[in-house]
Amino acid sequence: MISVKNLSHIYSNNDKLAINDISFEITKGETFGFLGPSGAGKSTTQGILTGLLKLQKGNVHVAGYNMNKVDNKRFNKIGVSFEQSNVYSKLTAKENLEFYRKLFDVPTREPEELIKLVGLEGKENDRAGSFSKGMKHRLTFARSMINNPELWFLDEPTTGLDPTIAATIKEIINGQKAKGVTTFLTTHNMYIADELCDRVAFIIDGQIKLIDTPKNLKLLYGKKLVDIEFIDNNEVKKETLKLIDDNDKKRMYEIINKYKIQTMHSKEATLEEIFIQVTGRGLI
Repeated sequence: MISVKNLSHIYSNNDKLAINDISFEITKGETFGFLGPSGAGKSTTQGILTGLLKLQKGNVHVAGYNMNKVDNKRFNKIGVSFEQSNVYSKLTAKENLEFYRKLFDVPTREPEELIKLVGLEGKENDRAGSFSKGMKHRLTFARSMINNPELWFLDEPTTGLDPTIAATIKEIINGQKAKGVTTFLTTHNMYIADELCDRVAFIIDGQIKLIDTPKNLKLLYGKKLVDIEFIDNNEVKKETLKLIDDNDKKRMYEIINKYKIQTMHSKEATLEEIFIQVTGRGLI
């Protein structure tokens, strides 16, 4: 669905490459996470893939279209939800979606359906200018689905949303995946990426450091620890033991056989911890 080979990009007001010779492939139906801190090159890459930025160097194919050539028909196949909402403030929520659906040459979804889907039911006739930041973000998210996109670009899809609404958004994303939609998700939220993505790419300073599944990364970089809470002389004690250390394994069996266990669970490295380990940089 997406093929990127040797992509580079530089802005005219800067002598440093924003994107430096990156390559990756995304297959149909895959949810692909593009992860990195602000300024890493996520938005630049997304801008090129969606046609908002002109391709300078490299070979890029998106949804069957060569990005070296201008073909506006490609917009019928893609949906984009920006981190910074860009809805029309003087139009109502419904009017925003009604206007947007007229830009496509393919069948579109009903605005009322999408408004309800993102939890804005009852607000369809309110002007978008009166919406909170989170409500505008939900309207932008709803708009990105109106043309039933085969390829979906999501930029920080849960930013600024309360946990309940964020959970709804994640359910919608998984629902679209079940329908075969391919998703390119840019974020610095590693927990969201871990929940949603089949594979992730770590990008820093315009370069991709690695691409793999979250599971493989945890197995490769995880510490394989176990936390045990147990009762010793009426006192709750806690120990963290390494599962790859023979002495720690003996100690774990000793605790299990000798004491009353309160809790015991394995620990795995988070994607954020792995990102820092791989890149030497944090996500802020």
